[in-house]
Amino acid sequence: MARRALPERTCVGCRKRAPASELLRMVAVGDEAGHYSLRPDPGRRLPGRGAHMHPDPACFAQAVRRRAFGRALRITGVLDHGALAEHVDAQTPTTGQPDRSRVASKVGRPT
Repeated sequence: MARRALPERTCVGCRKRAPASELLRMVAVGDEAGHYSLRPDPGRRLPGRGAHMHPDPACFAQAVRRRAFGRALRITGVLDHGALAEHVDAQTPTTGQPDRSRVASKVGRPT
């Protein structure tokens, strides 16, 4: 009997491929004024185009820095990613150490 292939998706943060079950799906939800906000969709049931990301603050920070959410969801303008940031932060265990992935890097900046 042939094994069924698992669906794979690409993380918008680190750009690595992984099984869809390991990634968090997110969608852009718009309001009447035309503003969009990112909403996590762990149940994979919200309507609309979705993007996938590892539920990791490092991948989230990379995606924000690269402005990958707008491209992946095909939306122009600024996206509010506050709800998604809260969801990702709630998923990560706290160790009491500062999150080094969110600290701005000074590498490559002119002095």
